[in-house]
Amino acid sequence: MAANTRTPALARRRATRPERPERGIVSSHDRRRPSVRGSLGVLQGGLLVTLVVVGLGPILWLAKAAVTPTQETLRDPLGLFPTGIDWANLATAWTRAEIDHYFVNTLIIAVGAWFFQILVATTGGYVLSVLRPRYGNVIFGLVLATLFVPSVVLLVPLYLTILDLPIVHVSLLNTFWAVWLPMGASAFNVLLVKRFFDGLPREIFEAARVDGAGPFRLLWSIVLPMSRPILGVVSVFAVIAAWKDYLWPLLVLPDPAHQPLSVRLPAIAPYLELDVFLAALAISTVLPIALFLAFQRLFLSGAGLGGAVKG
Repeated sequence: MAANTRTPALARRRATRPERPERGIVSSHDRRRPSVRGSLGVLQGGLLVTLVVVGLGPILWLAKAAVTPTQETLRDPLGLFPTGIDWANLATAWTRAEIDHYFVNTLIIAVGAWFFQILVATTGGYVLSVLRPRYGNVIFGLVLATLFVPSVVLLVPLYLTILDLPIVHVSLLNTFWAVWLPMGASAFNVLLVKRFFDGLPREIFEAARVDGAGPFRLLWSIVLPMSRPILGVVSVFAVIAAWKDYLWPLLVLPDPAHQPLSVRLPAIAPYLELDVFLAALAISTVLPIALFLAFQRLFLSGAGLGGAVKG
């Protein structure tokens, strides 16, 4: 009874409590002045325009130059289609430069790298965060220590390993496995997924174990449906990293028939006109941009808990 009478008084006290002013360089009192408010609006608008120009400017210019003749691009680089649009550049780049073949190679490499990175990151993060083995802290420290080793230092031993795979003694040179397997061992993704798994509610895991769910059922039916946001982030990181990688595919894929766009485009650039080469570059950027646009809402959404909780 006393708790019921105390609740309305507490609610009224909270309702009448003044809100704390926002902390910042400009106080809330100064923000009410028209001159300050106008200056802030101009500053914020200018900053927004600058970010748009710096971030989207090169991409928009590349899209424009891809359908502009070479002479027009050299004469007036910032001109907006002075003599019209030449859509034939895209078709020429797709057929003459064999962009279709190298695009398929890049897609195969990106999909394979995505699969192995998702597999290693989810299983590694699941073991370290949910299962928590006896020596989990030691394993976590070793995984963390690999982040301090520069990737350039690993090129020679990794290349020798690809030439003669231990135990089976098979060479993976000129095979997509030589790109997939090293990319799958990403300590950063493992730590990223582990940190996300650490924030998941443990009560759901305990309830699933009480209901008889084993480790594999717990991962497949509970953890993965709750982890859609972080899986989307890792997917974008994996595909973009595989799409733009140059040095490692150049070393392990010396045969041009297996090389991706990131390796072949610099090699064929001297033999192409400028407009055709820019069209090839524009085609190569389509998939990363589309992938980012598809997953950008998943980055910010916290709806990943819905699948497991409702199930």
